[in-house]
Amino acid sequence: MSDSTNLVSAQWLLQHLDDADVKVIDGSWYLPQQGRNAVAEYKAGHIPGAVYFDLDGHSDKSSDLPHMMPSADAFAAAVSGLGISNSDHIVVYDGLGFMSAPRIWWMFKAFGHEKVSVLNGGMPAWKRADGPIEDQQTDVMTTSYQARLNEKYIASREDILTFVQNGDRQIVDARSADRFSGRAPEPREGLKSGHMPRAKNLPFQKLIGESGFFGSGSELRRAFEDTGLDLSRPIVTTCGSGVTAAILTLGLEELGHEDNKLYDGSWAEWGSHPETFDKIIG
Repeated sequence: MSDSTNLVSAQWLLQHLDDADVKVIDGSWYLPQQGRNAVAEYKAGHIPGAVYFDLDGHSDKSSDLPHMMPSADAFAAAVSGLGISNSDHIVVYDGLGFMSAPRIWWMFKAFGHEKVSVLNGGMPAWKRADGPIEDQQTDVMTTSYQARLNEKYIASREDILTFVQNGDRQIVDARSADRFSGRAPEPREGLKSGHMPRAKNLPFQKLIGESGFFGSGSELRRAFEDTGLDLSRPIVTTCGSGVTAAILTLGLEELGHEDNKLYDGSWAEWGSHPETFDKIIG
């Protein structure tokens, strides 16, 4: 194992890639405006042995909100089909370095998986480390994965309404400063611009250094505290649709802050719901 169970380096993965209990997941997912095809990129080249986790495909299909958490049974079925067991050490990466991989890391944690890590720097770091890449399909043997949602990891719209009203949990938003302030329109149609009352803004990019790696402990702590957050108190993370909020959650967990939740619906829900229209600042 590495020094952190939440993050592993490309060098660590190079040394442990052939371990029987290490399973690698390509969790790449892109916004439409990024003009990239995650599935095509996976097929063209991935870390040897990696399986592809379809973030949207393995989300709650009954919801009209983007990539909401699936049921425990649906998640277990999807992971079983990837050949992953509950005892495996999962390493998740994505093509940008830090985008969707932390969301998938958070999903596994929320469903009770004990050993799950994000590859620090993702595919760009793997390539810089001269890690091998293959285009062959990964053969898997279906497992009987078990999942059970731990509610401590997830916040609903009703939870956020309570936090906004009484302030017993701090809210931190990973979107850009312009979107947070309402100066920039939301990329999804039908959403009001601005932010939740009491929320503080910490764009997720501030946790990532110029080299593309996650910041050190002191750098992470400074980023959260400079935003005005009290790390001794409970926190809920949010963003546009619940993906980059997980980057902030990863940062909090790296600092040993365990009393945090992620607002699954995030701004896609808050900015479109009539009940919260009068609770938007911007």
